[in-house]
Amino acid sequence: MLKFLIFLIFLTPLCLLNNSWWMIQSLMFLLCFLFMFSMSGLFYWGNLSYLFGSDLISFGLILLSMWICVLMVMASESIFRYNYYNNLFLFIVILLLIMLYCTFSSLSMFSFYLFFEGSLIPTLFLILGWGYQPERLQAGIYLLFYTLLASLPLLVGMFYIYNCLGMLYIPLLINNFFVNNLFYLCMIMAFLVKMPMFLVHLWLPKAHVEAPVSGSMILAGVLLKLGGYGLLRIFVVLMSFSMFNYVWISISLVGGVIVSLICMRQTDLKSLIAYSSVAHMGIVIGGLMTLNYWGFCGSYVLMIAHGLCSSGLFCLANISYERLGSRSLLINKGLMSFMPSMTMWWFLLSSCNMAAPPSLNLLGEISLLNSLVGWSWLTMYTLIFLSFFSAAYTLYLYSYSQHGLYYSGIYSCSLGYLREYLLLFLHWFPLNLLILDSDIVSFWL
Repeated sequence: MLKFLIFLIFLTPLCLLNNSWWMIQSLMFLLCFLFMFSMSGLFYWGNLSYLFGSDLISFGLILLSMWICVLMVMASESIFRYNYYNNLFLFIVILLLIMLYCTFSSLSMFSFYLFFEGSLIPTLFLILGWGYQPERLQAGIYLLFYTLLASLPLLVGMFYIYNCLGMLYIPLLINNFFVNNLFYLCMIMAFLVKMPMFLVHLWLPKAHVEAPVSGSMILAGVLLKLGGYGLLRIFVVLMSFSMFNYVWISISLVGGVIVSLICMRQTDLKSLIAYSSVAHMGIVIGGLMTLNYWGFCGSYVLMIAHGLCSSGLFCLANISYERLGSRSLLINKGLMSFMPSMTMWWFLLSSCNMAAPPSLNLLGEISLLNSLVGWSWLTMYTLIFLSFFSAAYTLYLYSYSQHGLYYSGIYSCSLGYLREYLLLFLHWFPLNLLILDSDIVSFWL
C-alpha cells in the first residue's frame, strides 16, 4: 500500500508547476489503473505494509475515492480556465485523496480515526475557498462542528478498547470485553452523523449547496461512505450488544420517507440531490443495523453505487449551472430544447438514482429490502413509501428540468464539451458495468 501512497505524495510538488492540470489528472488516472490491478484476493487482507493494508471493502472504497478525485479535477475545468488558484486547488484535491486513501487502508483504529478527522480539513478548504455564496462560511462551520462533536466520544471509546484488549488492530478486534450503553453510543454516533442519519443530517444539504462541484462530488461520493465503512468495521466489537439497533433502523427508515417528501418540494437542483443522498443513506444504515449477511453486503453495494450516481448528478447540475448561472428549477426548465444532447445523460443517471436495472443501485436496494424485511415485517410499510417516493422525486427532478418552456433570457441552444460527456460516461459506465460481475462487490464476507 505504501507504493501508492508515495505516488500520491510525490504528485504534490507537481501542483506547483504552471499548466500541470491535465498532467496531474492523467497521472491520477494511471494510479487508478495501477491500483485496480493490485487487488490481492477476495476474503483476506492483502497489500500489507506497516500500518496499511486492504481487504475487499477497503479496496472498493479506495478505488472509488481515486476515481471520484480524478473526475473532480475533470469537472472543475472552469477553475483552470479562469486561473482561479488552480495550483492550490490541485494540491487540496491530492491532499484529500491522501487522507481518504489512508483512512480506508488503516489497519489500526487510531490511525483510522486520525485520517477520518483529517479528511475534514481539505473538504472545508474546498467549500470555503471555491464555494459560490457568502453562506459558505456558515456551511463549513456546520460541517466541522457536527462531525467533530460526534467524533470525540469515538476517540474515548477507542481508548477503552485499547485498555481492554491492549491493541487497536482492526483485523483482530473481538467482542469479548464489557460493552455498555455509553460505549455503544460513543462508538456509533460519529459514524451516524457522518452518514448522515436523519435528525443529524442538517449539515449535509447546507454543505452541498454552498460547495463547488468538486466539493459536492467528494462529499456525496466518498465522505458519506466513511460513516458506513466505520460501522462495518466497528460492529465486529458491538455484535453482542445490538438490542438498540431497532432505534436507528426506525429513525432511518421513517426519516428516509420524510426526507423524500422534503425532496418533492425543493426548487434548488443541488439541494434536491443532496436530500436524496440522505434518503439513500437511510436505507444503508437500516440494512447495516440488521446485522445480517444480506444487510452487510447490500449496504456496501449501495454505498459504491450511490457514490458514482450521486456524483454524476451533481456534475449534471453543475453543467446546467455553468450555462444558466442558476440552480433553480424555475430557470432550469425546458433543457431538452436548450441542451438536447445532455437529456440522455440526465435520463440515464436519474434512472440509476431510482434504482432501475441494470444499475448497481438495484442490486444494493434488493439486498437491503431483503435484509430489512427479513429482520421485521413492519419495515415493509416504510420501505413501500421509500421506494415509491424515491422514484417520484427523481421523476420530478428529470421532468421539471427537461420539459416545459425554457427561460427566455438564455441562448437558444448549447452543446456540451467533449470533456463533459466523458465525465458523465465515466460516472455511468462503472455503475452499470459492475452489475455484470457483481460478486466482486457483494459476496465479500
